[in-house]
Order: sequence, then C-alpha cells, then structure tokens
Amino acid sequence: MEAKVQILSVLVLYLSFLIGFGIYQGRKAKSGKDFAIAGRQLPGWIAALSERATGESAWALLGLPGFAYAAGISAVWVAVGCVFGIIAAWTIFAGRLRREAEKYDATTFVDYIAKRHPEADKWIRILGSITVVFFFFFYVGAQFLGGGKTLNTLFGIDPKMGMLITALIILPYTVVGGLKSVAYTDTVQAIVMILTLTIAPIVGIAYIASHPDVFAHSVSQALETAGPKYSTILGGLTGFSALVFVIAEFSWFFGYLGGMPQLSIRFMAIKDEKNAKLARNVGVGWTILAYIGALLIGWIGIAIFGPTGLTDQEAVMPSVMLTLFPPIIAAIFITGAVAAMLSTADSLLILSATELSENLLKPFVYKDDFDPKRSLKLSRISTVLLGVIALIAAYVVPSNLIYTIVGYTWAGIGDTFSVIVILTLFWKRFHGKAVPPTIITGLLFTIFWISSGFDAKVSARLMTFIVTSIVAILATYIIKPEEGA
Repeated sequence: MEAKVQILSVLVLYLSFLIGFGIYQGRKAKSGKDFAIAGRQLPGWIAALSERATGESAWALLGLPGFAYAAGISAVWVAVGCVFGIIAAWTIFAGRLRREAEKYDATTFVDYIAKRHPEADKWIRILGSITVVFFFFFYVGAQFLGGGKTLNTLFGIDPKMGMLITALIILPYTVVGGLKSVAYTDTVQAIVMILTLTIAPIVGIAYIASHPDVFAHSVSQALETAGPKYSTILGGLTGFSALVFVIAEFSWFFGYLGGMPQLSIRFMAIKDEKNAKLARNVGVGWTILAYIGALLIGWIGIAIFGPTGLTDQEAVMPSVMLTLFPPIIAAIFITGAVAAMLSTADSLLILSATELSENLLKPFVYKDDFDPKRSLKLSRISTVLLGVIALIAAYVVPSNLIYTIVGYTWAGIGDTFSVIVILTLFWKRFHGKAVPPTIITGLLFTIFWISSGFDAKVSARLMTFIVTSIVAILATYIIKPEEGA
C-alpha cells in the first residue's frame, strides 16, 4: 500500500508539472503553422528527444523489456531492426526532410508530399489526410485504453475513469500550444526514460551479483539456465521457422524510413542545419543506449524472478524497479513509463488534428485567404473534436477492433509513406500521379495480408513495403506525368 501511495503521489506531481510546462511552452503559438510544426523553430536536442519519446513511448519501458523477458537473447532481432531503422531515419532522412519542409513551406507531413507533387495535390491531400486521420484516430483511442488499463493496474481506478483522466491530462497543453507544447513535454519524458534505461541495468547487474536468493547471478547465467529458448539467438527455432522469425522482427526497420508522420514532422520542425546535426547525434545516441538498457532490464528480470516468475511479461520493468530501488525512486521510473504512453497519444492527436484542419477543413471552411489566428483557432477546434471523438470511440468500440486497426498502422502507413518519401527524395523520375495509387495499394494490401492470416507466415511490414515499392515504380512508368512535371 505504501508503494502505491508513493507512486500515485509522484504521478500526480509529475503529470501536473507536465501540464503546466506544456501550457507554458505553448503559449506563444500564434498561427496554424506554429501549432502544426512549431514554426519550424525547434532546437535540435528538443526535436530529437521529442521524436524518440514519441517513437518509443511505452514500448521502450514496457513492451521491449517484456519481450526480452519472454524471448531471451532472440529479442535482439527486433531491437536490431528498430535501431537500424532509427539510425537510417536520423542519418539519411532527417536533414533532407528539414530542408524540403523549409523549401516548400510545408506545415504538415501530407502538406509536404502534396506541395512536392503539385500535379496530384488535391488527391494526395484527400487520400493522405483521410488515411492518417483514420488510423491515428484509432491509435489515440488505443492510448486512452492503455492509460485506463495502466491506472487500473497500478491503483485500482475504474478503466473508464482512467481513460477520462488520460484524456484530461493530454488535451489542455495539446490544445493550447500544439507541436511546441507536445515537443517540450515529450523532452521531459525522454529524459526520464533514458535515466530509467541506463541506471536500472547498472544497479540490476550489481543486485543479481550480490544477492543469493535470485534465479541467477549474471545475465548470461540467467539466459543459459532458462534453457535453449532463451539462450540461443534464434530462440531455439531452426530452418524456415527461424527465417520467418528473423524477418518478422527485423521488418520494423522499413517503417522508420520517413514514413511515420508523427516522427517525420519532428525532422521537418528543426530550425536549421546546425540543429539538425545536433538532433541526429542526440537521436542516435539516445536510441542505442535505450535499446541496450531495455533488453538488459528484461534479461535482469529473468535473473531475478526466473523465466516463469511473472505471469504478465510486460510487468517486468515495474517489478524490477520495485525490487532494485526504494519505493519513491521506483515510483519516479514507473511514472515515467505511464507518462511515456501520453507522449505518443499527444503526438498522434496533434498530427491528426493538423492534417484534418490544414488539408481537409481549411480549403472548405475558408475558401479565401485568412489570417494566422483563424488558422490557429481551426487547429485547436480540430484537436478538441478529435480528442473527444477518440475518447468516445474508446468507450464504445470493442477494444480488440481498435487494437486490430492500430496493428495495421506500421505497415499500412509507415511502409506505404516510407516508399513515397524515399522515391520522392531519391528518384527524380517519380511523379505525383504515382502517389495516389501507391497510397491505395499500401492500405488495401496491408488489410488483405493481415486479415487473410498471411502475416503469421511473412510479416506485413516486409510485404507491404515490397508490394508498395513495386506499384510505385510501375505507376511511375505507366502513368504519364503532366508536361513540365
């Protein structure tokens, strides 16, 4: 009971600080451009930490340690896929997208693609924005569900009340300041996350070496004692099963190649070249430390509790924290995991709202030119509207349906738009009329591949990338571009 009280106290203080800090940082938003892309004035280290907090969320603190606890050393494959993808994103795409956003004065992810391919501007805006808004709308709902579940697990709060609390935490600073508020609050999350993922493994290794009542006294001994499933790089699999496993886990790589809008918008918001280089270094360094730490926490969990000591694998991080640290310190780290979930929800909400307002509502609500204040007002109204609807959906739509739709996102959006971004940046022949069929193909193929059950054999994250690439290349040759395009 004492630990719960301390965790609750820390959580309330931490989240109160986040709300106040987010509102303070976002108070200078004066236009839709400020709201959507922070006026393209984000310092490099803020952009990098915000992108990492958004990209990892509860995955780095709960999901990956849980997977490492359940899978042992073979969990490195998913880490390798993600880390290589993130490094590629920061070293190959970040600087280019920043320069392109500045050159074309883009305010949203879809706005950039549309301005880059003006011959298909209208259809790119319609298809791209509807796709992003639809999937990320359910993604926000999933974060509300996760917040409700987490608060219920930690404090026994009714899950529906927990969802409402989650929404009430996110909406105030998101509505006030847009991307700038979200970026600065995400930075706080990223700092707490990296402290957790670096300090805990060091303390954990010392703990298991000095305590006699643990399953094993080192990580290597824990993996070896747990059995071949945990101690082999392929998880005890052989032949075709091993190949499928490696491909499925490594295929996370493809979605990072510029195709996830909530990450790419951070690249686009960096204020100059000097800050872009700083952001690249911070982003890559954070990632390498975080993934090593997350894997170690899972494996330290095996050493402390044994491979069957925990019924819920994703409870390994909080369980390890409560074992290693006094309740008040553990509470700070566990609170960071709860708050990390919010860093994804607020980013998805702001991205969906700005795509809706800038690309779908703005041309119809205001047919003539309008001042920046009216643009800002429309963005804020869109944010509230989407937040409320997402919360209602989380209450009434079956959670398994929401999570199923979210499951399509990495392949359907990440891989599809990665193909479009790669070809836009690196293939001069690629033209706008090839973009709409590429978007449609990516989404329809993802839905077909996953719903048919083929995803269990070959990952949709790989197949969508391959099929969408083929369609994009064929469409470029088959469909004639406009003269002069």
